[in-house]
Amino acid sequence: MDDLRLSVEHVDVCYGDVQVLWDVSLEVKRAEIVTVIGPNGAGKSTLLNSIMGFCRVSAGHIRFNGACIENLPPEKIVRAGMTIVPEGARVFGDMSVLENLKMGSYMKTARAQREASLEAVFDFFPALHDRVHQRGGTLSGGERQMLAIARALMSRPDMVLLDEPSLGLAPLLVEKVFDTVKQISSTGLTVLLVEQNVSQSLEITDRAYVLENGRMVMEGTGEELGKSDHVRKSYLAL
Repeated sequence: MDDLRLSVEHVDVCYGDVQVLWDVSLEVKRAEIVTVIGPNGAGKSTLLNSIMGFCRVSAGHIRFNGACIENLPPEKIVRAGMTIVPEGARVFGDMSVLENLKMGSYMKTARAQREASLEAVFDFFPALHDRVHQRGGTLSGGERQMLAIARALMSRPDMVLLDEPSLGLAPLLVEKVFDTVKQISSTGLTVLLVEQNVSQSLEITDRAYVLENGRMVMEGTGEELGKSDHVRKSYLAL
């Protein structure tokens, strides 16, 4: 399909002799927000890491913009237009906010548009502009998460993978993170989101998948899964 950005097709992933993902498939279309929910240990982060080339795929295919990318080195996948914001708001603590952002635009094509990218991310995150010379390690948890997302956007990707971006944040900051995800999507970027905050992620997502014990067990629109008895009992305590 012309509007298909990412296709994961019957993927298996193993850590040594231990299989973590079984026959996992999903699709993400251009400018969609697609969310993967599931319990801790279900394999959600492994799924993102396999898409980005950090984990080896032992069976199946992953296609991005129509090209097979499974088991490519992560730097080649970034050059193809995909980036990831890992769990845990990881930033370079000894570098300033500006230096962190510049690290996100290390590729030649991104460096050529660095000034425009900086302007765009400061529009998204005005607080980062106010702290441009502050060291990353001295930022609050919410500010570090904003910086991690902004740094990923500096590579000017077609698609962003977000791994638990609201983890450990205060409720007001959680709201800011989800508003940011919606803003990112509104610019035309494609988003694949892994989240434990099921209620808020289903509110903003176009479609969602449920991953349990390494297998996809459900899929549907955010509204459909929000009304599902299984999701309501297992993840929404309703």
